[in-house]
Amino acid sequence: MPFSAAGCNLSRSTQSVINVQAPIAIRRASAADREIIYGMICRLENMVLDRAGFDSAFDQNIARPNITYFLAEQDQRPIGMVSCHIQPLLHHAALVSEIQEMYVEPEYRSQQVGKALMEHVTAFAKGEGAIQMEVTSRATREQAHRFYQREGFEKSHVKLVRYFKNE
Repeated sequence: MPFSAAGCNLSRSTQSVINVQAPIAIRRASAADREIIYGMICRLENMVLDRAGFDSAFDQNIARPNITYFLAEQDQRPIGMVSCHIQPLLHHAALVSEIQEMYVEPEYRSQQVGKALMEHVTAFAKGEGAIQMEVTSRATREQAHRFYQREGFEKSHVKLVRYFKNE
């Protein structure tokens, strides 16, 4: 069995048959999807996340009207997710949407799942009145950068991070 801790399976089993012909359904996630999203975010980060910290953030975010999570499913099996945060930003004088997390299970990559999630989250953000969508991706995730650029994103900013744990 792959390594797992606290419900976070970092190397999901692919023993089931992948049906690339089945349609992809995308739905709004709910509090009942906590375990699914926790597992996907652990795999995205390639680490077991602090469960209490995740649960606290999830509970707060799922209750906020400006934060939405979407799950992609095929044959009712979760295969990907994306988050959408929408907030008014003073320097834009408008609503701006941001993808904080996006993940597709490895065995479903290059099968249009990410594209379907992106189309869905983009339509959602536009429908909410956002004037643009932003995404930040770790510098080492070059494949993700190429995906986002194919989906219309442009490299326009530099993100700087100050980590408080060392202070």
